[in-house]
Amino acid sequence: MTQELDATGLLCPLPVLKARKRLMGLSSGSELHVLTDDPAAIVDMPHFCNEAGHTLVRSETRDDAMLWVIRKA
Repeated sequence: MTQELDATGLLCPLPVLKARKRLMGLSSGSELHVLTDDPAAIVDMPHFCNEAGHTLVRSETRDDAMLWVIRKA
């Protein structure tokens, strides 16, 4: 199962908080695709995944935003 979260326009810590809330409703192994444009997300998203035990599958630049693909632990 894959879900998407558009967190563009949100500043730290909101993208991480919204991602955490969305991941809580997903089953283990599901993926969440998060789109952010907050410069702090470059540090925050990998740190969140590491601390929570989720896998950061990949991150990529998309125009003026970053796409984060997170697999729930």
